[in-house]
Amino acid sequence: MEKHYFYETASPRMLEFDQIIEKLSENACTLRAKEKIRSLEPLLEETEVRARLKETSEARILLDRYGDPPITALEGVAELIERAEKESCLSAPELEKIAVTLTAVKRLKDYLVRGKACEISLPYYEENLDPLEEARTELSQKIRSGRVDDYASKLLKSLREGIDRTEARMREKADAVIRANKECMSDHFSTIRNGRICIPVKKEYKFRIGGSVIDKSSTGSTLFMEPLAVAKLYEELQELKIDAENEERRILYELTAMLSDKADVINQNTRTIEKLDFIFAKGKLSLACEGIEPEINTQRRIHLVKGRHPLMDKRINVPLDFEIGEGINGVIITGPNTGGKTVAIKTVALNCMMAQCGLHVAAEKAEICMSNMILCDIGDGQNLAENLSTFSAHITNVLSILQKADEESLVILDELGSGTDPAEGMGIAIAILKALKKSGALYLVTTHYPEVKTYAEQEAGVINARMTFDKESLKPLYQLVIGEAGESCAFYIARKLGMPLSMLQDAAAAAYGQERADSSVDRKEGEKPEDMVQEWKRTEGEDAPENSRAEHGQEKVPHIRKQKAYHKDTGLSEKFRRGDSVMIYPDRKIGIVCEPVNEKGVLRVQLPDKKIYINHKRVKLHVAAEKLYPEDYDFSIIFDSVETRKARHAMERKYVEEMVVCEE
Repeated sequence: MEKHYFYETASPRMLEFDQIIEKLSENACTLRAKEKIRSLEPLLEETEVRARLKETSEARILLDRYGDPPITALEGVAELIERAEKESCLSAPELEKIAVTLTAVKRLKDYLVRGKACEISLPYYEENLDPLEEARTELSQKIRSGRVDDYASKLLKSLREGIDRTEARMREKADAVIRANKECMSDHFSTIRNGRICIPVKKEYKFRIGGSVIDKSSTGSTLFMEPLAVAKLYEELQELKIDAENEERRILYELTAMLSDKADVINQNTRTIEKLDFIFAKGKLSLACEGIEPEINTQRRIHLVKGRHPLMDKRINVPLDFEIGEGINGVIITGPNTGGKTVAIKTVALNCMMAQCGLHVAAEKAEICMSNMILCDIGDGQNLAENLSTFSAHITNVLSILQKADEESLVILDELGSGTDPAEGMGIAIAILKALKKSGALYLVTTHYPEVKTYAEQEAGVINARMTFDKESLKPLYQLVIGEAGESCAFYIARKLGMPLSMLQDAAAAAYGQERADSSVDRKEGEKPEDMVQEWKRTEGEDAPENSRAEHGQEKVPHIRKQKAYHKDTGLSEKFRRGDSVMIYPDRKIGIVCEPVNEKGVLRVQLPDKKIYINHKRVKLHVAAEKLYPEDYDFSIIFDSVETRKARHAMERKYVEEMVVCEE
């Protein structure tokens, strides 16, 4: 079945592919190559993509070894040859332009001949280049500095020498008249007026000097006259100039006819140079972004190792490792704002588009699949002219994408479901993801909704990913981690920046309900809820200075009672039992319950290297204790150190003075 590549009009701008085209165009010299670059689109045939990538790789090899090729602009050469074929006479500057082109052909041919030492196929384009040595030599000898050279023919040399001699004699005659009639002259040297050699004669002495008046001064007091002796030589000079012009025209016609006979060869040279210019422009772009040739597959698999955004400075761009395919069709990327989610999805999509255009990708290693469409929804999309809000623009674009996407498409959606009520936006986001999964397309999506993260965890063929964030410096690390869900870190950032704990708890209660408020306020790993209350008491409660409490308008006793009333036992103590194997979200770590849920909704879990307190909302039962251990199993084997167990056994047998057994 014939395929047609759908090229979204907004996609090049959204992915910044238009900037790639601009950079590529700057590397080209000829107009035809620039036009071809501006119309560059992803290719559909796998063999053609591989061929274009091979060209780029070989151009890069030659650039690395021999530097830039000697390619020059060829503007107007084809038109000049076309005129020559129509028996028009080319001017000297036009012939010189063609001579310069033939010289460039020779230099490029020599460059490619040297390149054959690399044992690649690109240098063999030199066989399509013919510098026309005889014609180039003829042009170089007869046309110089934009005019027919004196030595183009013996007759022309003789005529031009005659012209020089005659002009010199005319000067001598004029100067002789000036010397003989000094009192009649208003100046002491001759001049050129209307193309004739004249002498400046005072008006009152007009009739003492034989000759013709050619011009006069602005005041009329000086007449510029051509003496009779000079006039006779002027007629001789004009005859010599006419003969010289006829000889020049004969030479120009002769050279034009010579080029007309070589028109096919010159046009072949032009086409070859334009093609090489396009290929080397791709190589120069690869050199600028330190690109590599990607592997191309048809198995719907994308794999980037140390992938970079080709438009970003390599010194500041954090590379990402990315993989999709082989059963995973969707990647849901989450993380804090300004964490690099949009850059990550653009990096993947832009490199895929470049690869399918025959361009190198910015990575250490890359494997790119063939796609029939690259469909994007990035940015807020507001359109005041069409009265589209951010949400309306997103939905309009996404619906268009869903209609076109199929199993061979790559879809990129940024901030899925944003721009509207969070609850409704979350529902729409999940509906869109389900539709994308049905289409069979590969898709990368960024979002903040926790329900979408849960959907990715539970849905086959979809996986979470997150952008890392340094909680100490409060700065994004711009690193992509596939297989883990991210978090917005808003409460944590607000706390680190000084927001009071009471305000954070109010924010969490408003966002998640009071039952989850305590656990939603991010705390240090292993920190007990009781510790957080004590911290609040130190900063704002009983231990706080009187002016601090007054500043917040709070009374210590009622607020503390409220804090205690907040954690009533709601029967959660039966939810998890000691010894249960549980999974902790969002990190999906496995641990063993060592203390069941208390009245505050918090339990204690043993991880491989430590014990932590965590809210029950972030814990899911993995394997119940009765399926793992016998009824009388001694859990101290798991939860206590050897020294603690020995001490406890010793205390059980007899009293040991000064021995205290403390739980870890």
